[in-house]
Amino acid sequence: MARLTTLARAAGARMSERASAAVWGQTRRFFRMQSRLRSNEPTQIFVCAVAGAAVGALVAGLHWLVDLLHQLGFAVPGDLREEAFCQKLVDQAVQALGGLDIIVNNAGRQQTHASILDISTEQFDWTMKTNIYAPFWIIKAALPHLQPGSVIIGTASEQAYDPSADLYDYAQTKAATMNYIKSLAKQLAPRGIRVNGVAPGPTWTALQVSGGATQEKLVKFGGDTPMGRPGQPAELASIYVQLAANSGSYATGQIYGSSGGKGQP
Repeated sequence: MARLTTLARAAGARMSERASAAVWGQTRRFFRMQSRLRSNEPTQIFVCAVAGAAVGALVAGLHWLVDLLHQLGFAVPGDLREEAFCQKLVDQAVQALGGLDIIVNNAGRQQTHASILDISTEQFDWTMKTNIYAPFWIIKAALPHLQPGSVIIGTASEQAYDPSADLYDYAQTKAATMNYIKSLAKQLAPRGIRVNGVAPGPTWTALQVSGGATQEKLVKFGGDTPMGRPGQPAELASIYVQLAANSGSYATGQIYGSSGGKGQP
């Protein structure tokens, strides 16, 4: 199961005036999060569902948000594990939105395995292609379209700092995500493009219930945090919005944690 990734087009003061988003791989929960934070902003939405994801639910979520905000929406199915599709997706987003200002790489695959011996080469490749290759291809394709003031946001995880034994492949992709954020921030700062990341702790998403956690872990999910519960996607929303806004213009190369008090950055 893949989480959501966003490309956005914003005019003027960007997030404070107008935003257009290209989104792939999630359900209505994220759309409700977006509507809560951006209901006062003119918004266009460009949606792509990763192969194998619930395309119907994704498109239904898009229609729900479009109806709520009375704005324009686009829906495109595809597979982020294919370089040609990632390139095509960016091209279509640029054409539909009139440009790009904000990229949020949030698509991800997470599957629990008790042992490295249980992970096939095909499964390992699937995780790497979704979590590492896709952001690489998307950023490369989008970069020529990004102007000074644009923003790239990656989704890391507490797994980058404290990896679980049963998330061998997923955890290393999140460590790689953290490092591409910090490296790319240094590379793009002279161009006026900011790059930051969000590292959630235990948060309810489709990843957990689609093979990302054992049934035993689901029962206790988030219980080891000082807050004693998991987070909700809506509780992360303001972090992404702040990182995309011009008011955060001095922040780049940073990883922002939201883990219920577990002591992440």
